[in-house]
Amino acid sequence: MSDPVLLDNVTHKNLRVITRSGKAFGDSVNLVPVFPPEFGDVQREYPILLRKEKEGGYQALALLGFDVGENLFLEGDRWQASYIPGVIARGPFMIGFQQWERDGELLREPVIHVDMNSPRIRDGGEEGEPVFLPYGGNSPYLERIAAILRAIHQGVTVSKTMYAALESLGLIEPVNIQIEIHRDQHYDLQGYFTIADEKLAELRGDALEELNRAGFLGGAFLLRASLNNVKKLIEMKRRKIIGRTSGG
Repeated sequence: MSDPVLLDNVTHKNLRVITRSGKAFGDSVNLVPVFPPEFGDVQREYPILLRKEKEGGYQALALLGFDVGENLFLEGDRWQASYIPGVIARGPFMIGFQQWERDGELLREPVIHVDMNSPRIRDGGEEGEPVFLPYGGNSPYLERIAAILRAIHQGVTVSKTMYAALESLGLIEPVNIQIEIHRDQHYDLQGYFTIADEKLAELRGDALEELNRAGFLGGAFLLRASLNNVKKLIEMKRRKIIGRTSGG
């Protein structure tokens, strides 16, 4: 069970974090949430699919493998890609909120929390990246984490507005991806959505201008283009099977 607590440089002055990848750290997943601010990096490596949420709206997911718990990019303790999605790269850190009242107004400020039950956590020692500098300042590692958390926080808000705008223009459509690894192994990915390519290309006038002004047009093109990476995953899956059958 996770144990998120507010991060501070006194209580956690000796905190270190294991940054390598691995199954033991929860990296064996085949789907991971991603957000519009990182689409440019994500689409260079992974297919991005949209899933409709129970409470409404959509969540973008990077596809890492075809079987539940299969991450084709994970080899031992190495993640074989140029970019690791922010939800994974953030490690044991997450955003929480502090509330206080000022002039009768209730304010909420995002702050960093850390899951002290994460297997990545070390209290002292030499293993892992230090979270704080010896005299209490943020380490370069923590600064990187803060930037990742900001992008996720912004992405959650942007996502809702972006997908609502795309849906209102009829630009989100169902997609079924049928995959043949070899004659006896097939996958049929259903229940996902993507960008309607033809409708996107036909956009003109005010609708096109509004999407572009809002910064959503580029994200729509990136999301659709990312589906080309399905072929890459198929080849990775085939190589994995060949390696397993040959004893490699």
